[in-house]
Amino acid sequence: MSDVPLTPAVKFEAPDGAELDFRQRMSYAGYLQLDQVLTAQRPLSTAHDELLFIIQHQTSELWMKLAIHELKAAMRAIAADHPQPAFKMLTRVSRIFEQLNGAWDVLRTMTPSEYTDFRGSLGQSSGFQSWQYRAIEFLAGNRNVAMLKPHEHDPVVSGELQAILAAPSLYQEAILLLGRNGLDVGISREQLVTEATHVESDAVLAAWREIYRAPDKYWELYELGEKLVDLEDYFRRWRFNHVTTVERVIGLKRGTGGTAGVSYLRRMLEVELFPELWKVRTTL
Repeated sequence: MSDVPLTPAVKFEAPDGAELDFRQRMSYAGYLQLDQVLTAQRPLSTAHDELLFIIQHQTSELWMKLAIHELKAAMRAIAADHPQPAFKMLTRVSRIFEQLNGAWDVLRTMTPSEYTDFRGSLGQSSGFQSWQYRAIEFLAGNRNVAMLKPHEHDPVVSGELQAILAAPSLYQEAILLLGRNGLDVGISREQLVTEATHVESDAVLAAWREIYRAPDKYWELYELGEKLVDLEDYFRRWRFNHVTTVERVIGLKRGTGGTAGVSYLRRMLEVELFPELWKVRTTL
């Protein structure tokens, strides 16, 4: 018989009564369907940084899915004359874009040489083709109908984008709310061409000026204006960081999707979603 003492079996106890047996229970991985999420990254090359590139874009698409969910809910609340719940939703969208901005910081750790190692694997795929990004733009009010073209091959996606264009945008819903509160905005719901991008209006500018000159009188509308400005502020930062990241990684090369790359993205920086809300600051 060995003289070595037997080590007693270690007894493990669940911390604070936590469940440990999930054979018949919903688990964390099961609820989040992590078997699908964590196997959805399939690099096409052996390049080390391709996984970073895939994860950055996949997580961005998840955040955009939530942004679309919140924007649609905010628009329904505004259309129903209940703007206060929309404030929380619009704040959340702003914070989502703060997260999206942070993602560029991670992607910028990839050097041009590292990107070149796998860029050929992308083919013609490009963030330009993100239908969820297009949905966010359409919902907010930047409505270039020509941007439906890259999605014609997918009837489900195309139908979703066309449905968004068939209804007023977030900014149009806000303007209509101003009208229902007694302000002259120069247009009714029946007069809207919903698929069109909002055209800057003197009447809308005058309405916002009246609100900003008397915030106590129009507190809800005043707060709505600030929530919209906040959203566009974060959205602009996202666009700027996109341009900076692309120029840092590929310089002035054309994008994989055929766009002019940096020069195209710089033009997008000039787009204003809520023009009167920015101009009203000058007129006060």
